[in-house]
Amino acid sequence: MTTTTWKISQLDRNTADGFVTTAHWTVTAVDGDHSASSYATVSWPEGTITVPYSDLTESTVLGWVWESVDKSATESSLAAQIDLLKNPVKASGTPW
Repeated sequence: MTTTTWKISQLDRNTADGFVTTAHWTVTAVDGDHSASSYATVSWPEGTITVPYSDLTESTVLGWVWESVDKSATESSLAAQIDLLKNPVKASGTPW
């Protein structure tokens, strides 16, 4: 069973008005001893995010990220990476 965890690692904001312009996010998928992860950012034009920085929750920001990022496709990609780790299709080494 794969467990997937999304996190906001950092927010960039304008100090003049406190509104967020960029969210840095990570997602990690773990299945037993195998894991895969991704890191990326989502940016919005200035003035798009109108919730003050002090009022934000990680859940709110993740919702905004998922409006821009295909959550299902991202999680499927991580699951495919884990599947290759568990069932490799290539190997290297020597026979002796």
